[in-house]
Amino acid sequence: MRLTVLVDNATLTDRYFLAEPGLSIYIEDGGTQVLFDAGYSDIFVTNARKMGIDLLRVDDVVISHGHLDHTWGLDALIRLHTEAILEGHERVEPTFIAHPDAFLTRSCDGVGEIGCHLSVEELFRHGNVLLTAPPLWLTENLVFLGEIERRFEFEKAPPCGYIYTPDGIRDDTVPDDTALACKTEEGLVVITGCSHSGICSIVEQAREVCDEDRIADVIGGFHLLDAPPEQIEGILDYFAEVRPAALHPCHCTDLAAKIALAGVADVRETGVGLHLEFG
Repeated sequence: MRLTVLVDNATLTDRYFLAEPGLSIYIEDGGTQVLFDAGYSDIFVTNARKMGIDLLRVDDVVISHGHLDHTWGLDALIRLHTEAILEGHERVEPTFIAHPDAFLTRSCDGVGEIGCHLSVEELFRHGNVLLTAPPLWLTENLVFLGEIERRFEFEKAPPCGYIYTPDGIRDDTVPDDTALACKTEEGLVVITGCSHSGICSIVEQAREVCDEDRIADVIGGFHLLDAPPEQIEGILDYFAEVRPAALHPCHCTDLAAKIALAGVADVRETGVGLHLEFG
């Protein structure tokens, strides 16, 4: 399995890519190519082109959750495919995979829409759409973890605004927040978006779904920005017990959290341009 960071809040030093408050990761496993999130704008397309990655060959577009910093870039992906059709270029029709709540309207702090611009119906015009709350295996080794069971009291957080459902408006606890996990020779690689559901809960679900306790790496947003001390303490205790081989916290994880995590695990630098390979 190989992965490349296309969008993050920062780039690696002396790498001439673009960054923004968002996340997008390109993954290859066997013959399957996966785009995990699309960031906030079109920069993932620009960065991929500089890296020699052909996004028109992506089989699956996986959405970690419906927030704007992970989904608004989908507009650019659809433009890329539309232009390829008009110009007669070869392309793979992608399958969009997400939790059933990922494309609902959301609001927070007076902002009328912080969710995806595109509806499920609109996405169906540009590819296949597969919405699932249970886990879904994308390849023999790579799995969409589905709705995450919230297992730890210290990770529980207040609602993130409101979500507008067919049954009415409710507090948004981001039930669609999920992740990917890949079985490798070194153990599991867990790839997260924002971890609204709790980074420890995500890792536990990955271990359970994959029937593997070893954690080779966790990369992505850990949702640790000005996190309360009791949350940090619980997460540190958890990772001290799990003993991951490496951590690549990024996106929505602040410096204080990274420094704290470095006390119990091998925390490594992450940014646009990072490329990782696992057996």
